[in-house]
Amino acid sequence: MNDVHEFLIRHGPAVLFAMVFVEQAGLPLPSAPWLLAGGALIGIGKMNWLAALAAAATGSLFADMIWFYVGRYYGHRVLRLLCGLSLEPDTCVRRTQSIFARNGLRGIVIAKFIPGLSTLAPPMAGSGGMRATRFFIYDGLGSLLYCGSFILVGALFSRQLAQVLKALGSLGFGALAVVGGLFALYIGYKYFQRQRLLRELRMARITVDELHQLQAAGENPIILDLRSRAALEEDSLVIRGARYVIMEDVKRWQSEIPPDREVVLYCSCPNEVSSARVALLLRRNGIARVRPLLGGIDAWRERNYPLDPHVQFIAVVPETGGTPPTPEPLPPRFSAGGSTP
Repeated sequence: MNDVHEFLIRHGPAVLFAMVFVEQAGLPLPSAPWLLAGGALIGIGKMNWLAALAAAATGSLFADMIWFYVGRYYGHRVLRLLCGLSLEPDTCVRRTQSIFARNGLRGIVIAKFIPGLSTLAPPMAGSGGMRATRFFIYDGLGSLLYCGSFILVGALFSRQLAQVLKALGSLGFGALAVVGGLFALYIGYKYFQRQRLLRELRMARITVDELHQLQAAGENPIILDLRSRAALEEDSLVIRGARYVIMEDVKRWQSEIPPDREVVLYCSCPNEVSSARVALLLRRNGIARVRPLLGGIDAWRERNYPLDPHVQFIAVVPETGGTPPTPEPLPPRFSAGGSTP
């Protein structure tokens, strides 16, 4: 029996616990191949299925509970940190908020199966005030389903996967080094892509103090709130004078923005990457005086600057009952004198 194969047989549950814990802790090391390998060993009778499933699910739940309480005590600062480490920082918060908005507590289970979001969901649930017992139940269910599904697939295709394991094992630990090297190249490529994007989006930001001074001086900058619908439903307050526009509609209504006006954008991503993307789009289309807001609405709130309630749009409920249609945001309709309230 080769060394790698023997190592997995002897320490299988511990390896599964460690790999799932590391992945859920936020490191870009996928646990799925190890779960599949564990399932393959279960299929050929070399590992106990209950021990493997319990170890993997416990590793996931343990890491998630740590992030849950970190999010409970440190709030959006944790989200800012995780997005800073993410290879896709402009979509992490928005996608997770959308899943929670559409599915409620079930979103914790669903997020388990979406790379990148599974780590972000626990601190977001903690910062949102979710009860620890409810999170524990739903996250435990999600951990069992996530780990169990990969283990089950590995068991169903145990013969084929066992042959792959033996082939890799015949190469010794050098095979692991090759796989690790390929994975390192992938991470390096994604990091290079991210840095190239950030260099392209590197532009002057406006601070919340500067924006407040503009408003206090009587200037009337156009302020666009680009947060997701889910983020707006969770927090319906907007910066004073801001208009809510979904990001997908900015290109549609950009012709109504006077090119000589100061335009300020903010979103829910802690790194302002999404608002920087939109700012770059507007600049390429002739609107030169556009800047993302440094720190977004969180930085504005920390300075206790004035906020306004977002105007709720009225949707007509059909007489036959059912869910009302999702209201569309009104066009911004900017004029030379200012933005319509």
